[in-house]
Order: sequence, then C-alpha cells, then structure tokens
Amino acid sequence: MARTESTMLPLGTIAPDFYLKDTNSNNTFSFEDLKGSKGTLVMFICNHCPFVHHVIKEVVMIANDYRVQGIGVIAISSNDVIKYPEDSPELMADFAMENKIDFPYLYDETQEIAKAYQAACTPDFYLFDNQDRLFYRGQLDDSRPGNGIPLSGSDLRGAIDALIYNRNLKEPQKPSLGCGIKWK
Repeated sequence: MARTESTMLPLGTIAPDFYLKDTNSNNTFSFEDLKGSKGTLVMFICNHCPFVHHVIKEVVMIANDYRVQGIGVIAISSNDVIKYPEDSPELMADFAMENKIDFPYLYDETQEIAKAYQAACTPDFYLFDNQDRLFYRGQLDDSRPGNGIPLSGSDLRGAIDALIYNRNLKEPQKPSLGCGIKWK
C-alpha cells in the first residue's frame, strides 16, 4: 500500500473547471453545474484504494450532512483503467451503489482534471468557497487504515463548518494521505 501525500494546492486558487461524465447518471457535468450555493467539495477517490475504503462511509455521511446546507459534493476518479481495470467507469457505478454514493462520481479519463487540481492521492479533498476559491485542502482526519484512530471526519467537517459559518479555519491544514493517483 503506497502512501502518497496531497500536494497542497495554494489556498485561494480558483477551482479548475471540467466537463466530465458522471458514472451514476451517465450525464456530463461541469464544475459550474455541480457547485453549491455556499461552497463545493471536490474529492479524488477510486474504487480499489484501501484508504478510500477506510473513509468512504464517513465521506458519504459528510456529503449527506452538508449538501442540505448548500455544499456541492463531487467525487472524481482519475486512475488509469488500463493498468487498474477495477477503477473502470462501469465498476465506479457499482462502487457508488454499494457505498450509497448519490452525488456525482465523475470519470477523468484523460487525467487532465487531476493534473489541474494537482491531485496526488486518493482520497484527496478540496473545499472551495462560494466564489470558487480554494478554502481548504488536505485530510479528512487523522485516521488511517490500521492506525487505530477512530474515523471522525473532524478536519474536513471543521473546514466546512468554518466556511458555512464564516469562522477562521484551523491551521495548519494537514495533507491527505492515500494511494497515489495511477498515472498513464
């Protein structure tokens, strides 16, 4: 299990736009189509990564808790499906169904979007404000597979709360840690 950290895109960066196919609905969406009125959470995940498997239930709970508060939620998979067929779009739809992911799970076939976001690992989280500026990037919480720390989503939940309620954000922001993006 390779351990790769987030690259920590500079805060204030404007959200790179995209036009990607959603494996849940077969529709194609842009960032503008999916952003929330108060902010937007973009995450890079994949089907096979043990770090994603470790956090996916908490990620779905966060999505369910905050979408009703005006946060758009978007998941993107950018892995090379030739070398990693378990991350294919067809299996992304199955993974979404199995894990009750009812927000868009987009397929970045060219990997251009992962590069635009400087995504490095799965999971990798980016929270943008209502002006599409990067407000938070980094980890869900300190829990990792096998480290014994309970999953809480505390870092990401704290960032979303700070965004929604106009509070100061906890510093420093810690990078996420997970499997490296599987580049072509």
